[in-house]
Amino acid sequence: MLGLLLLYWIGKYFYKLAEEYNKSEWGYAVLGILVYYGGIFFFGLIAGIIGEIVSPGFSETFNETLFGFIMLPFGILSCYLLYKYLEKTWKKNRPKNEIDTIGM
Repeated sequence: MLGLLLLYWIGKYFYKLAEEYNKSEWGYAVLGILVYYGGIFFFGLIAGIIGEIVSPGFSETFNETLFGFIMLPFGILSCYLLYKYLEKTWKKNRPKNEIDTIGM
């Protein structure tokens, strides 16, 4: 249930960002959720490989639920980085109103 709530908030923030800059709202909401799962997968894979190198048999004895909770911040971090990147890029490329530039 907590996971669904987290996915809702991720989708909501990306939806609002895309709406503000007149982009595809649902497309970017889904992109945010995919980036969350991609970040968890990528960092989980890296952590698993490092764990096996350091301690062989690591993946057989480690608790999967605990590993999921450990990877949660990495998924959120990857969403945050994408959000800030999109916000910065769209803000920079936003066309200015000609009315605002009159008199400058």
